[in-house]
Amino acid sequence: MLGSAAALTASALVPAQLAGAQPAAAAEYDWVALGDSYTAGVIPAAGDVFEYPRDGCERTDQSYPQVIDRDFGSLIELTNVSCGAATIQDVTFRAQEPIGRNVPGFPEDPDYPFPPVPPQSEMVKPGTDVITVGVGGNTLGFAEILFKCLELGQGTGGVGTPCKDALAADIPARLTKVGKDYDEMLGKLHERAPHAKILAVGYPTVVPEDTSKCRYNDVKHFLSLTRGDLDWLRADVLEPLNDTIEKSAGAQDTATFVNLYDSTRNHSVCDAGNWVEGVFDQDDRPALVHPNARGHRNAADHVASAILNAIAPN
Repeated sequence: MLGSAAALTASALVPAQLAGAQPAAAAEYDWVALGDSYTAGVIPAAGDVFEYPRDGCERTDQSYPQVIDRDFGSLIELTNVSCGAATIQDVTFRAQEPIGRNVPGFPEDPDYPFPPVPPQSEMVKPGTDVITVGVGGNTLGFAEILFKCLELGQGTGGVGTPCKDALAADIPARLTKVGKDYDEMLGKLHERAPHAKILAVGYPTVVPEDTSKCRYNDVKHFLSLTRGDLDWLRADVLEPLNDTIEKSAGAQDTATFVNLYDSTRNHSVCDAGNWVEGVFDQDDRPALVHPNARGHRNAADHVASAILNAIAPN
């Protein structure tokens, strides 16, 4: 497993003066994890919410920041302020009102509403060494697009492209906003931590290349989305989202793109060994197309490798 290798490498990188230190000794590097639900975890299939009282961000113990934190031990001090439903602007400058698990169409969250949380970037300090950020899907409006596709696909028998027909014209403008906001965010993060390495984490494969794997009206897949709309979502919405993030990161000397898409190609919602859940997970719990613990383990492997490269001596 890559995770074991990362943990061993992390141990090898611990400076000599820390080798015999007590567990309470200060970590050598400071890492701040920023992002949306694909970072925070959020769904039951990504573990248990570990922060009480809850703040509504739904960070789970099997999410990739927490997995890496356990793998690295005392090498790095993690500050994880990722939050479900976060937009890029919520990371950059705007206080966010977390939604918890108060999702339309599902039982109301008993703790909702939650107090606002500060802009995530406020936790980045001048001495921060590494920043990971996984965000962009909510600025694109992926949840809104998904719910609209579910609505428009009802009664079609899985035929046609009703969602593409209704929404395709708006996607280029949405992607342009993602790019603009992402550039602004990276600038703000560099301003707050001029010496930090920024790792821009992309999104995993959600829709398979072969959409015949996806069963129409299966709640553990994409429920009422048609195959044509799934092909459109993959090729014209989700892949361009990753491309936009990669382009923005590539334009910054201090940022590196972490590609999760290629390693997850055979682990989409509709694959037998899925690392992303469908509308519901395998235990019939709401999942709304989010990575499960296996998906977060894979993300942890790739992000941990990028962190080690970022902090390795030149």
